[in-house]
Amino acid sequence: MVLRIAQRNSLRRSLYPSTIRLDLTPVSYKSFGKVYLTMTLTAEPVNSAHISDDTAGVFDRADYLRDYPHEQVSFFQDPASGLKAIVAIHSTTLGPALGGTRFYPYADESSAVTDVLRLSRGMTYKAAVAGVDLGGGKAVIIGDPATAKSAELLGAYAKFVQTLGGRYITAGDVGTNSDDLDVIGLGTDFVVGRNAKAGGSGDSAPMTALGVFQSLLAAAQAHWGSRDLAGKTVGVEGTGKVGYELIKLLLADGATVLATDVNATALDRVKADFPQVQIVDSAIDADLDVYAPCAMGATLSHATAEAITAAVICGAANNQLTEPEVESVLSERGITWVPDYVANGGGLIQVAGELKEHTAEQVRAQVEKIFDTVAEILAKAKAEAILAGDAADSVAEARIAQAVRLRTAS
Repeated sequence: MVLRIAQRNSLRRSLYPSTIRLDLTPVSYKSFGKVYLTMTLTAEPVNSAHISDDTAGVFDRADYLRDYPHEQVSFFQDPASGLKAIVAIHSTTLGPALGGTRFYPYADESSAVTDVLRLSRGMTYKAAVAGVDLGGGKAVIIGDPATAKSAELLGAYAKFVQTLGGRYITAGDVGTNSDDLDVIGLGTDFVVGRNAKAGGSGDSAPMTALGVFQSLLAAAQAHWGSRDLAGKTVGVEGTGKVGYELIKLLLADGATVLATDVNATALDRVKADFPQVQIVDSAIDADLDVYAPCAMGATLSHATAEAITAAVICGAANNQLTEPEVESVLSERGITWVPDYVANGGGLIQVAGELKEHTAEQVRAQVEKIFDTVAEILAKAKAEAILAGDAADSVAEARIAQAVRLRTAS
């Protein structure tokens, strides 16, 4: 590992030095190439001859970068607005990296780094499986959107995105919405998901929920032999933008819905609009046929996988497993799990369609094809006696490898 310091400055408790480039030893992972970690600041540097140990929030993730190399990881801080943002570009093999901006009050900066690295890698696979000509990227803004979000902060973030020159295209995610993207769009050309009046396709939550619903139908057919959820009890964890839309679809299909959320406002909306939904303290611990995680990830651990009663697990949350081995526990118990990046690809399809000027009808038709993709993956897993996650990865990696072959041949 070689640390090159272009400008030295004194570091306080932050992972944002003035300008640091970290070249990790090149690691060949599939076709994704060399790893770069780039940090950029707007603040003026001050002279210093050392780097403190407080940079551990970044550098203790080198193990993850060795296992899952990224093309570029960029850090940005704007002291005036309070912005601290990270953009991770995992792969641009299939096209520019696209991924949402997550605005979240992480417990510490290391957690934010870990999250953006995992999420960006997932976007590469999500794009490949969805059949869109895009790579994988993700951004996080560290802070509580309820108190830290401002037009000034979003404007500073937009300038940061613009400096990446189109290698990364941003969109909405947890803590950001189409109104925020309208503001971001004033400062960068590389944003999708804005409101229609601003030239965008609007909120992607309905299409994300539709993709999850189609995935649930495919999983139900694979597990129970019936392409519907009538009479099934579904526990929805997370009733935000996507969870709310999913509840509407589930109720229309005749499912019994239980719901939970740490956000009281989100739950109040569900209570008011869907009085037939039962509010519970914990969805994952309830007596369920289907568990649909639609909040933050990492709800499926070894312990919860051993205890859960649901026969099918499929939801919108990213990185649902605390570690890959958890899927083996689910499989051994006969539980059908749909890989998260396959199930939640509807939003990506919508914003990718925006780039290609697809109509709403064209986007919806492509999202509904997620049913066929999930059915193919689950059938492949069964036929080859492999995990569904491995089956999904192989489908994604085959498309990426094909793109590399075509590029090499041309």
